[in-house]
This record gives sequence, C-alpha cells and structure tokens, in this order.
Amino acid sequence: MILICQNLRNNLQSPNEYIRGVTLRFLCRLTEPELLEPLVPSILANLEHRHHFVRRHALSAISAIYSLQQGDQLIPDAPELVERALASEQDPAARRNAFLMLLAAGQDRAVGYLFNNADRVAEWPDLLQMAAVDLIRKVCRSKGRADKGRYIRVIISLLSASSAAVVYEGAGALVSLSSAPTAVRAAANTYCQLLSSQSDNNVKLIVLDRLHELCSSHREVMVDMVMDVLRALASPNVDVRRKVLDLVLDLLTLRNVEEVVLYLKKEVVKTQAAEVKGDEYRQMLVQAIHNCAKKYPEVAALVVHLLMDFLGDPNVAAALDVVLFVREIIETNPKLRVSMIQRLIDIFYQIRASHVCSCSLWILGEYSLSLPEVESAISTIKQCLGDLPFYTVSEERETTDSSKPPQPVVSSVTVSSRRPAVLADGTYATQSAATEIAVSAPASALGSLASTQNLRSLILSGDFFLAAVVACSLTKLVLRLEEIQPAKVEVNKASLQYW
Repeated sequence: MILICQNLRNNLQSPNEYIRGVTLRFLCRLTEPELLEPLVPSILANLEHRHHFVRRHALSAISAIYSLQQGDQLIPDAPELVERALASEQDPAARRNAFLMLLAAGQDRAVGYLFNNADRVAEWPDLLQMAAVDLIRKVCRSKGRADKGRYIRVIISLLSASSAAVVYEGAGALVSLSSAPTAVRAAANTYCQLLSSQSDNNVKLIVLDRLHELCSSHREVMVDMVMDVLRALASPNVDVRRKVLDLVLDLLTLRNVEEVVLYLKKEVVKTQAAEVKGDEYRQMLVQAIHNCAKKYPEVAALVVHLLMDFLGDPNVAAALDVVLFVREIIETNPKLRVSMIQRLIDIFYQIRASHVCSCSLWILGEYSLSLPEVESAISTIKQCLGDLPFYTVSEERETTDSSKPPQPVVSSVTVSSRRPAVLADGTYATQSAATEIAVSAPASALGSLASTQNLRSLILSGDFFLAAVVACSLTKLVLRLEEIQPAKVEVNKASLQYW
C-alpha cells in the first residue's frame, strides 16, 4: 500500500503534465480514504499548476473526493479552495468543473458566483453557461422562492448566446420557471429562431416537439407565432414539413386563418412551378388547406380555384384529395357553386385518374342546376367519350387508313403447344405448326385523342365501374334537362344521343 501511494505521489509531482493529468483522472475512481489521504496535499498543489490540463483534472479529483462519505474530512475546505480557483481560472473546462463542484457541494457559493457575474453570463464559454442553466433549474425547484425574477433575468440573457445548445436549454428552463405570457413568448421566439437557423433535421424535429408542448399548455401565446412556424416549410425534409403543418393546424384561429391559407397557397404554386419537388409535399399542402376550409369555410374561396388545377395531377392521391375538397366546398358554399361547376367543366378533360373522374362526374350530375350548366356538362362528357359506339370494324379501317405508318394492327403469333389443331381442310396439325392471327384493338381506340377523350381511354382499358358512373351522371343530367329545358326537341335530341 505504501509503495502504491508513493508511486501515485510521484506521478502527481511528475514534470510531465500529461502524467499528472492522467493520474488525477485515475484518482477520481478511487473510494478508499486510506489511499487518498496521503495524496491530498499533492492533489491540492496541482490547482496552481501552469497547464490547464492538470488544473482541470485536479478540480475533478477534488470534487470526486469531497463527494465521498468521508470526503469532508479529507478536504474540509474544498468548497473554499475551489471557489478561489474558479475566480482566477481562465480555462473553460476547468471553470466548468469548478462550478459543477460548487453546484454539488456548495450551492450557495455557486449562486453567489452566478449573481456576482450576472452581467457577464452571456460572455461565458458555453460549457459554463450550460452549468449555470443546471444550477438555476436545481435551485428553482423549491417552491415559493421570492428571487425567481433574478434567475429569470439570467436565463433571458442566455437566450442570446452563440451556442444553440445553450439557447435550447435556456428556453426550456425559462418555460419551467415561469408561465407568464412574456416568458412563454420569449421561449417560443427562441424555438422558432432555432427552427429556421439549424440545418440538422433531427434538431428541427426536437424543436417542433417542444413547440407542440407549448401549444398544448399556452395556445393563446403560440397563436401569434404561427407565421414564424410556417417558415420552417422551407426545409426539404418531409417529416419536418408534416410536423410543421400539424402544428399550424392546431394554432388556427379566425384571426390568422386567412394569412395561413394564403401562405399555403404560395407553397402550392411553388410546387406547380417545379420550384419545390415532391408529390407527397403537394398532397400534404392540399390536405392542410382542406382542413383549414373545414374549420373556416369562408377561406375556401381563396384557394379552391387554384387547387382545381391539380385535378389532373399525375399523383392520384393528391388529385383525389383535391376532388374530395371540391365536393365538400361545393356543398357547404352555395355561393361558389356556379364558378366551381364552370371551372370543373373547363378542366374535366385533363383528369386522368379513374377515381377522380368518377367523383367529378358525380359532382357534375348532382350540382349542375341551370340550363347552361347542364348543357355544358353533357357536351363535355360527350366530347370526352367520343363518337359511339366505342369500337367498330369501320372505325378500325378508318384509323388504319389515316395512319398507315403504324400498321401493326394484325399480329401473327406462333404459339407452341402439344394440343393438336384442326386445319381448314379437316386435317390435324400440332399447335406449333398453326399460325394464330391476333387482331389487336387499334391504338386510336385506346389512346388516340387521349388529350380530350379521357373517359373513352379509361373505359376501353376495362374500367366498367367508370362506365356505370358515366351512365348514371348522364341520366341525371338528361332528367334535369327535361325539367328546365322548355324546348322538348332539345331534350329528345339529348336523350336519343345515348339511349
């Protein structure tokens, strides 16, 4: 034991500062007072060493020894020594170690040091600022403290620190100390600044979680921050954008809904202009605007006509969200019905998705009430269906004659099979010797004129449910035409067109 202590003492007095520092760090792990007691003078002597590496670990060793069960007997004046060392220390890590030791063993001394340097807290290194935040949290846990205002002023000064970690912890400490609107607003502003200044998506998600917590407990204050939160939509990360939109929808009020919807409208325009890529983002924006219009129907007129341009969006989910939004708005806002029906008729030929076509046809059949609307709807559906019947031999010949370069209408395919085939003269042959003639439907029947005949293309591709929807919609339109059209000749003409 004597030899061990002598070896450690020699290391603590070594001319090599690295050996001294490593030995001091090793002593932080020892818990036997018999080993530590003869080493205390050498440990305290290292507080005056010229190298900050040694001083830093000497403070850690003193803190570890003083925290032992008999530590106050080994170094009875440790808090006083550490306080003197803290006053003259310049190394950030050493100052932090000294401050943490005072926080654990001499809290009053740490508080005194904090208040004596309150004007310079913003200039402290970030390690010491984090320790100051920990001290304030620990001190203010006790209820009924009359000096919370002094601690709050220190925290507010830390909100302008250069370290993002200090700013984040300071905002959290401020909210835990005070529920006053001024303090909550300062914390919310700090979180919003972090949201816009930090590029790490994980940081953004954590900050958004804190803003959600503020929203649940201080919604009346957070309502004023909604536009600052919306600026985080500039992030290209989908998860960040989703959280931002969820938070904004929670903060909607009659006072800010119009401003929010106009901002979302600008974002939709950016996606349309290909400034922002991502069909999923466009779909999220459409859903967010839909939810805004659900809560406050009066803002629907600001965006509904713009969103109707996306009925022909290649992203089927986004187009379906738009058509459902249109169906709801046209039901809840009678004043917009005429303009929306006319707009739907104008862009109906652009729709390519079967589900979107079905819903649009239902809207036309249900809400086309005036004579011009009914006639325009019937004419549009007729144009999108093309001439009847859909596919005949004469149509095939005309199409083949008009476009002779692409002539592969009749294709000869040789199929190998073991089953015998009966030839024209009554003899048998193997299937591989027989040439099967496959007549394919002309391309024009399936895809030509696809720019305007979208219904025809979808029906000929086998979508019979859409064909049933077309039939029902035309039936409703013709029956309504009988009620509002005084000229029976026009009614009979429209009826015979498809019946």
